[in-house]
Amino acid sequence: AVLVESLLVFTMVLLVHAVVWDRFSWCAVALAIQAFYVQFKWDRLLQLGGAVFQFRGAANSGLLPASMVMPLLGVVMKERCRAAGIVYFERFGIVVASTGMLLALFLSVLAVGITKPVPTNTCILTGIAGSVIIYTMKHSLTVSEVIEVLEVLLIFVYLSMILLYLLPRCFTPGEALLVLGGVSFVLNQLIKRSLNVIEGRGDPIDFFLLVAVVGVILLGLFFTVLFVFMDSCTWISSMFFHMMTAVLGLGVIMPWLYRLIHRNPLFWLLQFLFQTQTRLYLLVYWTFLAASACGVVFYQNAKRSSESKKHQASTITRKYFHFIVVATYVPGLIYDRQLLYVAAVLCLAVFIFLEYVRYFRIKPFGQTLRHLLSLFLDERDSGPLILTHIYLLLGMSLPVWLFPRSCAPKGTLPGAGALVPYSGVLAVGVGDTIASVFGSTMGEIKWPGTKKTFEGTMTAIFAQIIAVALILIFDSSVNLNSSYAWILASVSLVSLLEAYTTQIDNLLLPLYLQIMLMA
Repeated sequence: AVLVESLLVFTMVLLVHAVVWDRFSWCAVALAIQAFYVQFKWDRLLQLGGAVFQFRGAANSGLLPASMVMPLLGVVMKERCRAAGIVYFERFGIVVASTGMLLALFLSVLAVGITKPVPTNTCILTGIAGSVIIYTMKHSLTVSEVIEVLEVLLIFVYLSMILLYLLPRCFTPGEALLVLGGVSFVLNQLIKRSLNVIEGRGDPIDFFLLVAVVGVILLGLFFTVLFVFMDSCTWISSMFFHMMTAVLGLGVIMPWLYRLIHRNPLFWLLQFLFQTQTRLYLLVYWTFLAASACGVVFYQNAKRSSESKKHQASTITRKYFHFIVVATYVPGLIYDRQLLYVAAVLCLAVFIFLEYVRYFRIKPFGQTLRHLLSLFLDERDSGPLILTHIYLLLGMSLPVWLFPRSCAPKGTLPGAGALVPYSGVLAVGVGDTIASVFGSTMGEIKWPGTKKTFEGTMTAIFAQIIAVALILIFDSSVNLNSSYAWILASVSLVSLLEAYTTQIDNLLLPLYLQIMLMA
C-alpha cells in the first residue's frame, strides 16, 4: 500500500512538472526521492516507539505525500501568477515552494538523525537533495525572502515541540508537517503584515483569515498552560474560561484586526454579511443546514441511548455530514465565493472553540459535547482531540482560501483551473463520500494491501465526472477549454490516492486535486 501511494504521488509530481518545468522541478524531484526513502525510517521509528513524540497509530508516517504538498502548491501558484503578470504573488509562490521544501527536509533530517544505526545511503540522498534545494534557493530568493523562509522554519520547530508534546497521538509525522507547517506559515504572514501595514493594501477577508487562525491557536495554548495549574471542570474555571475568551477576543484579536483593516472589525463583518439580498438568503439556508446537522447528531445519540448494546455511528451515517457540507458549499461557490470564504473562517473558529470546550470539559456544555461526539469517533481520533470534523471543514475550505484571486482574471482561472475552488467538493464531498458508501455496501474486490474496494473507487471517479458536468451546467463562470483529459487524469489519480493512503484523506485529497487542476 505504501509503495502504491508513493507511486501515485510520484506520478502527480512528474505530471505537474511536465507542465511547469523550471529550476524548482529538480528540487521537487530530489525532495520526492529522498522523502520516499526517509518515510521508511519514520515508519520503523513509529513501530519501535523511538520517534521522540507519540504519533497517531494505525497509519504510516505519510512523509512523502505530505512533503510534496507545499512545494507543488507554491510552484503552480508561481506559474499561474507569472502568466497573469502579477510579480508580487509570483514571488509569494516561490516563497511557499521554498518553505515547503525546507520544512520537509528538516523532518527528513530529524528522522535520519534519530535512526540507529545511522542509515548511510539515506543520509547521502538527503544530503544531495538538501544541497540541490539550498543551491536553488540561493539563486532564486532575495535576502528578505530567505529570512522569511527561515522564520517559518523556526516557528515550525518550536510549535512542533509544544503541540506534539501537548497533543500525543493526534498526528502522523506527515499530518504534523501539513498542519503545523501551514499554521507556522500563517503566523509568520500575520506578523509580517502587521509590521508592514499600508492602508488600502490587502483584502480584509485575507486578514480576517490570518487573525482568526492565529487567534484560536493562541487561545488554545493560553488555556492549555493555564489549566495545568487549575482544574478546568469546576464552575469557577469555566467562568474564568469564558471571561478570558472575551477579554482576549475583544482586547487582543479585535484591535489586531482593526490595525490591519483600519475599520471596526464587528461593523465591517456585519456590513459584509448583510451587504446583499443574496447573502441574506445564503445565510438563512446555511442556518437551516446547520440545524439539520445538529438534528442528525441528536437523533443518532437518541438511537444509541435506546439500544442496550454499545452503538457506534456507521460509515454511511458519518457521510451524512459530507452531503450536508456539499449542500453548503456548492451554492456559496456559485453565487458568492467571498461570503463562503468568510463564513468558512467563522465556522472554523467556532469548531475549534467548541473543541476547546469539549477537551477542557468547560461547563455547561463540555461534558455534553463529549457524550454527543463520542458516537462519531473513528480510528483516526486516537488522541485527546477530535479533529475529523475540523479536517472535513479544512478540506472543503482550503481550495477556496488558497485560490489565487489576484492572479485570476475575472475571478476564475482558464481551463481546468476554473474547477480549483471546487476541489474540496469534488475530492471529499463527492469522491470520498461515494467511495465509502458504495465500497462499504456493494464492494467485493479489494485493492491489494488495503480495505478499500475497486467498486468504491470506480464509482467515486464516475460520480466526480458527473459532478463536473453539473458544475458546467449551473456555474456559468466555469469554462474548461477542452481540458477534459487532464481533469479525468487528476480525478482518477486522487481517487486512487484515497484508496491507498492512511493519512487524513479529508485534508490531503483536496490539496492534491487543487494542485493538479491549477497546473
